[in-house]
Amino acid sequence: MTSARLPLEVSALRALLLAPAGPLARLDVVDATASTNADVVAALRREPAAWPHASLLVADHQTQGRGRTGRSWETPARAALTCTFVARPRSGPGTFGWLPLLAGLGTVRALRATTGVRAVLKWPNDVLVDLGADAADVEGWGTARKVAGILAEVVPDAGPGPAVAVGIGVNVDQAADELPVPWATSLALAGARDTDRATVLAALVTALHEVASRWADGGGDAAATGLADEVAAVCTTLGGEVAVELPDGSTLRGTALRLDADGALVVADADGREHVVHAGDVRHVRGA
Repeated sequence: MTSARLPLEVSALRALLLAPAGPLARLDVVDATASTNADVVAALRREPAAWPHASLLVADHQTQGRGRTGRSWETPARAALTCTFVARPRSGPGTFGWLPLLAGLGTVRALRATTGVRAVLKWPNDVLVDLGADAADVEGWGTARKVAGILAEVVPDAGPGPAVAVGIGVNVDQAADELPVPWATSLALAGARDTDRATVLAALVTALHEVASRWADGGGDAAATGLADEVAAVCTTLGGEVAVELPDGSTLRGTALRLDADGALVVADADGREHVVHAGDVRHVRGA
């Protein structure tokens, strides 16, 4: 899996993905950076007009990637697809809670279509694959493993209206001993039929453009566009027993019922009381 980690071909990607041939307004590829999200957030504040909607920064090697709550996300050089999209939603900030979920929907669709891996979404921003009965159980994950993560950051001072930096990292061809945690995997380890990063990137851009266009055309109304139902259909969290570690340090245990109007997770506790969770780390509880 490590013998042919080639750099991305920038000219080919630009010819394929930049307008008018593709949906992107800007595409930059760098050899290495600490964090594509940090770079894009800084660039949006420094020179917002240079980063229009549908801009994309891709790093061949991200050395200090960040997940939610500041966790690190590191990969070997050219073993992963690490990138950050710029979104400039026309709808109000009240709709922005859908962005990581919609990015997750696009990622799930791209991976399924391109690699054949049966990807699913774990609320709010992880993409998983199930390795099946032969895989060891990991607490809170079962036999599922994280293959991709999403980090959406709102940049309020980014020109006319806010912008959102949507970072996506996909583990592509890491070997087992190159994974940072027991609940991670890569496309290669999951049996993907294609692990070419350029192919995965092209599929990701196409899928995200389709989802984002529908959401924008619907004024940010995920329910009216049908996107809320489509997110729910691929979200393995819904209907299951969960333990949610909340920002205040407490843990909410119960059944994940549905997504709220703004993309929040609605959880019913043991007494049947419903709680609306906007942020938290979710563990799936098996056998509950």
